Amino acid sequence: MNKASYRIYYSIAYFVLNLLNRIRDTMDPFMTKVGTIFASTGLSANFFTWLSLITFTLAGILYACRSLVGEYWVYLPLIGSCLILLGGFLDIVDGSVARITKQVSKRGSFLDSTGDRISEAVIFIGIAKGGFAEPTLCMIALSLSFLVSYTRAKAESLQLGLAGLGLGERAERLLLLAVVSLIPVPRAMEWAVISVSIIASSTVIHRIIVAAKKLT
Repeated sequence: MNKASYRIYYSIAYFVLNLLNRIRDTMDPFMTKVGTIFASTGLSANFFTWLSLITFTLAGILYACRSLVGEYWVYLPLIGSCLILLGGFLDIVDGSVARITKQVSKRGSFLDSTGDRISEAVIFIGIAKGGFAEPTLCMIALSLSFLVSYTRAKAESLQLGLAGLGLGERAERLLLLAVVSLIPVPRAMEWAVISVSIIASSTVIHRIIVAAKKLT
């Protein structure tokens, strides 16, 4: 990657990270309105959970099928990114619908959390299989992503809330992956995977430090 391409990548990645940090807290009122609209359809929150998982799975499958589509593989990052963004939107919708319709349940929470882990695994495996990024980098990104979720789950089991702590939560990771992979530089998706690893590792470290200070 030449210096000009690196500057383009860095500038866009930095912009995306700062944008995510600024809009996170402003999304709740908007998503409440969106949740109300989707709740009016009569479809359950679990329906949107499954629809989100299916959408993410399709993205992973598309990435993995690079060798089967010939010269049209150049469109896969665009299609995959659109599916990831759609899946992320549906993932947010299911929580909003659950709260609005008072369908929040332990079963729904379990299905949502498990589906999140499955979808991330499918996406990174698909990226590695399709040769869009080095398999080792995908393994690192996936492992760190799982650690972000594990540190929160373990802390919550010890009555310590870490929700929202750190920039590298799942929604932010997937949005960063989708956006950075479209930057017009060589092996953009590989850099997107690296970006996910960076924000995930910073979040894991942040949570470990906070938990270590607060837990006795």
